[in-house]
Amino acid sequence: MLEALKKLDIALLHLINREWTAPWVDAFLPWLRYKQIWYPFYLALIVFALVNLGRKAGWWIGGSLLSVGIADLLSSRLVKHSFQRLRPCRDPELLDLILLRIPHCSGGYSFTSSHAANHFALAAFLFVTLQPVLGRITAFVFLWAALVGYAQVYVGVHYPFDVLGGMAIGLFVGSVVGRGFNKKWGLHEFALPGLGREAGRH
Repeated sequence: MLEALKKLDIALLHLINREWTAPWVDAFLPWLRYKQIWYPFYLALIVFALVNLGRKAGWWIGGSLLSVGIADLLSSRLVKHSFQRLRPCRDPELLDLILLRIPHCSGGYSFTSSHAANHFALAAFLFVTLQPVLGRITAFVFLWAALVGYAQVYVGVHYPFDVLGGMAIGLFVGSVVGRGFNKKWGLHEFALPGLGREAGRH
């Protein structure tokens, strides 16, 4: 069973890294994995919170950081060191089968993807806490996290199952922290006209 999953993982890696490619994708997708690209997005979240969430803004920002911190700790310190899986770009058996689309292969182990864990943790926290404020549009954060995770496989530094594992960690952590935030602080009273939960039902 494990051998079959490993073969499937490698086959999916080959498809994403070598077959499902295009020059225009090569031009932008690798950049999505760099945190500096997303600084304006993070800044916009902080500004949104400070402008719209009143005294709860600090707790909400803290919950976002806590979600990412816990997910990163679980992925980087616990799971990766437990499995010690080589990255595809460091596996001698795969060096001739994949294309590394960044200057250097990342260090550390492969499973799980901390990029995926961290981004899905933040996405889950944002979705759980902001849905009452922004409505269904909040679901776009999962597309954002998925693109970042997909980019990890596209450039050759992670297997697809690494990203799925990181996604599972992130969704769990972000959802738990988000529900804890909602239970204690909640943002229902900050629902914006035309974008809140009630508006999304019509």
